[in-house]
Amino acid sequence: MTDTILQALSWAALGCGFTWLMTTAGSAVVFFFRSERKLMHHIFLGFAAGVMVAASVWSLLNPAIEQAAEQGVPGWLPAAGGFLLGVAFLMALDTILPHLHADADEPEGVHTSWKRTTLLVAAVTLHNIPEGMSVGLLFAMAAQTAGAAGEAYLGMAFALAIGIGLQNFPEGAAISLPLAREGMSRRRAFAAGSLSGIVEPIFGVAVVLVSGWISPFMPWLLSFAAGAMIYVVVEELIPEAHLGEHSNVGTLGFIAGFVVMMVLDVALG
Repeated sequence: MTDTILQALSWAALGCGFTWLMTTAGSAVVFFFRSERKLMHHIFLGFAAGVMVAASVWSLLNPAIEQAAEQGVPGWLPAAGGFLLGVAFLMALDTILPHLHADADEPEGVHTSWKRTTLLVAAVTLHNIPEGMSVGLLFAMAAQTAGAAGEAYLGMAFALAIGIGLQNFPEGAAISLPLAREGMSRRRAFAAGSLSGIVEPIFGVAVVLVSGWISPFMPWLLSFAAGAMIYVVVEELIPEAHLGEHSNVGTLGFIAGFVVMMVLDVALG
């Protein structure tokens, strides 16, 4: 295994390990509270949506356009094509994979005999996949690119890992607290919340391992991850952040998350 791959693997393990750690820390909230406050829930959902939108633009689409230009390809082609493929992929998973959202009564996806608690965990796990892919892709690009450009990609990758980690804390609570409310013990609810985020290091490291073969398609894959993340934002996070009477706080949470992620990306990129 080359030094480049080993370097990328160590970075991806560190970055994605941090995002998983933040999910685990958020899940630990279940030991202190039995239920989540709706006001904070809306703020956190809005914040997560803002982080993901800013990350999709600055950390994924912009690098995809720049890399395409370096390859002699019109930047808009992989940006638009990969983005649409990412949306289609998440839409297909959302349609096929059985899952249940915390405030919903009926599960989505194909009919299954899975328990309600299993469906709740599946919903969050599904949405963590593109996040892990995004971090892994950027670390792979950083390792493969020499000079100042490689340093810039490395800064973007760490900024993305920090941003996703920040929004994973409330996401961990958003899975463990509903599970406890459903009657699961606090220890099991914590474990389930933590494990819902394990797909991020798995997919982050997996992307790095195949990065040598997918390098020519990197602009498409970055855009793919952006499309998958935006699908989650539009389909799930923004609607849930504006449920009930506290719609303004969801909007303010979105703005805060967008600004935080934008500052991280510009400052570290």
